[in-house]
Amino acid sequence: MALKGISVASLNNPDKDGYLTKQGGSVKNWKKRWCVLKNGTVFYYKTPKDTTPKGTMELSAAAKIREVEIKKRKFAFEIETEKRTFPVCADSEEAKKAWLDALNKAIKNLQGGGGGGGSVVTTSNGGGSKVSNGPITTPPTVGGGEKKDPVTTGPSNPTTPTTPSNPAGGGSTVATKANPSGRSPRHQLAVAKGTIPFLVDKDSKVLEFWQIWSESIADASELGAGMAIEFLVSISADMKKINWRTAGPQHIFIQKMVDFFWGVGAPETEIDKLNDIGALINPVKIGSWIDMSAKGGMDGGWYFPVEVSAKSALEGADNGAAVTQVRDWLAKHGIDRAYSIGRDMGAAPPRQTEINIHIPGADFPAQLKVALDAFDAFGFPKIPDNALRILEKMSGQLRLSIITSSEGFVRLGVLVPKPNLETVVNLCNIAEGNKDGLASFEGALGVEGPSHVEFQYLMKGFGYSVYKEGFDIMFHYAVGEDRA
Repeated sequence: MALKGISVASLNNPDKDGYLTKQGGSVKNWKKRWCVLKNGTVFYYKTPKDTTPKGTMELSAAAKIREVEIKKRKFAFEIETEKRTFPVCADSEEAKKAWLDALNKAIKNLQGGGGGGGSVVTTSNGGGSKVSNGPITTPPTVGGGEKKDPVTTGPSNPTTPTTPSNPAGGGSTVATKANPSGRSPRHQLAVAKGTIPFLVDKDSKVLEFWQIWSESIADASELGAGMAIEFLVSISADMKKINWRTAGPQHIFIQKMVDFFWGVGAPETEIDKLNDIGALINPVKIGSWIDMSAKGGMDGGWYFPVEVSAKSALEGADNGAAVTQVRDWLAKHGIDRAYSIGRDMGAAPPRQTEINIHIPGADFPAQLKVALDAFDAFGFPKIPDNALRILEKMSGQLRLSIITSSEGFVRLGVLVPKPNLETVVNLCNIAEGNKDGLASFEGALGVEGPSHVEFQYLMKGFGYSVYKEGFDIMFHYAVGEDRA
């Protein structure tokens, strides 16, 4: 069915209309939609004034309507069509009954007045099946993010407790090599936050932003067997820029993530972009991240820590010369996979998209040659000689973080795994780092050193007076996992 031009106004004298809250298809978040039932089709729109529907639910003689129980969703039912089952919620019991009656009547009309063809099913006492999603096995990731002007930070009087809600995470955490303390990663993050000088002020908007984000993280009690919520953090050598991130099963994370983005002022077009890329990739694991700086910088966004084709990863980026250059460079080096994709959700463009890749090469020198070629190909200044000399003595599988926007390249970073203490100290000396502060931060996190160190460069003009432009050193930490 061609949907363009089918406005709400053109569907006059409908069989039923009104708001329903509908769950997405590939990305399982909930959105309120204006729904219009006419001639056996439910058209759904953003508002009652829209001129083109977001989609349709096409009924048939075999369609079924079921009342169901959905956790934390009242007045729920399902509309099962030949193509798909749509979980929806009404605003009240009365509205739900009115929709059930109208939909049942429409199906009976399609059956020829109730005779043959199929059956209309309702369970008047509720208690039907709960909505669930099947798992897909995908690898985890480590990454970073960058941004321009701050996003708004939600309501003027949000609740700002001193630690995240349910800091224990509602689940179990055991001591591992990555987390020798055995404490909940949520608790560790809350404690580590207290070692960051610019997050000590209780009246800080940046701290308020952190609190809002931390309260948006799904609870471990919602996890099923074998599922986990991971926590990652990266910090600059001078401790003036920090990135927090968390990821877990899509069906648990998506709604709280979207609610967080709405709350901090992300535009609906970017919520739709998240849905579009989610539908393309259909990641079983998703996450959110926030950036902040000592100068008041704040940003947030989403990421999919899953392996995807480089082509699919670049679908998340805004078109421009930078994306074309990345595409050509990847082809030149035979790179056709990315291990994560992410995007910022700030209130103002240009939008920034990050893809992360493993750098090919038979050994470390060969990989480093490819990484340095990226700096040349994308127009970034060379890594400073004193930092390059340290980098050349390291080893391990190199990774590359590439951030683009419609206005050009934003940031490029080379990530090297497991730097030893001597390397960390030497890099801190180069970057005028805070060695003692970093030691306190690591102790609060309960980790044995960084999982990666990143040699990164932020292009001039993309710091927006709140982030350090030019060359910088970032230390990445795998804090741990919460499990049910």
